[in-house]
Amino acid sequence: MTIKDARTPASTQNEQTSAAQTSAGGEAGKSIGWHKAYIEGSRPDLRVPVRQVHLTNGQSVTLYDTSGPYTDPLVETDVRRGLPPLRENWIIARGDTEEYAGRPVRPRTTGSSTHRRAAACATSTRSSPDGRASPGGPGRAGRHPARVRAPGEITPEMEYVAIRENVSPEVVREEIAAGRAVLPANVNHPEIEPMIIGKRFLVKVNANIGNSAVTSSIEEEVEKMTWATRWGADTVMDLSTGRNIHTTREWVLRNSPCPSAPCRSIRPWRRSTARPRS
Repeated sequence: MTIKDARTPASTQNEQTSAAQTSAGGEAGKSIGWHKAYIEGSRPDLRVPVRQVHLTNGQSVTLYDTSGPYTDPLVETDVRRGLPPLRENWIIARGDTEEYAGRPVRPRTTGSSTHRRAAACATSTRSSPDGRASPGGPGRAGRHPARVRAPGEITPEMEYVAIRENVSPEVVREEIAAGRAVLPANVNHPEIEPMIIGKRFLVKVNANIGNSAVTSSIEEEVEKMTWATRWGADTVMDLSTGRNIHTTREWVLRNSPCPSAPCRSIRPWRRSTARPRS
């Protein structure tokens, strides 16, 4: 990867925006149209991003923001490092999961037909990360760490989405407990900024991305994801059908500020040349 690959699509504009704000100075520098802001919750590590749009009458409108750290001029992003694990301390503090060793890259599961291609895939990314699961093994990984664990309990994820949706945390808790809403926050994706899907909440948008056996690369898939979230995608679904499927998905997850929709893997296949039995 090159230095250019390591920067996100928003990085260049962020630098120009930051320079414009600095040159204009103070409130005048905010006349560009919008700026990134944060609403703080009940704890220091709970900061909900919003987009402040500046109107011509001098007032501003606060909008829901899905772009993650990529549109914050004060944050330096690098796809090789991934995003900061925003929810890591929240997950550990709950004490209902434990770490387990990650699975090594294999030719069959990554879509590579030869060991040579699989070796190239393994060296092109970080080592397989360790995961978290409920006690008993990775097969029991908690898909919903924000679930209601005790009457009246409100998790950091619930408070986060309550601020995003401009409702009370109690509404979020009641809708989840009643089965009318879902808060997709897998314990193995701590980088996400929590969001909620349900009848009483804002409409959400899903973006489908994925490589193919014909074209696309790992870097291009990460770029697709950053552009999708920049323009309003609340979730991203990977539909890769080409090679290096698991490696591509790992890079996307480590750099995605939004939850991933259920993924599906389709391994490339070749037509058999064997004659049918008579």
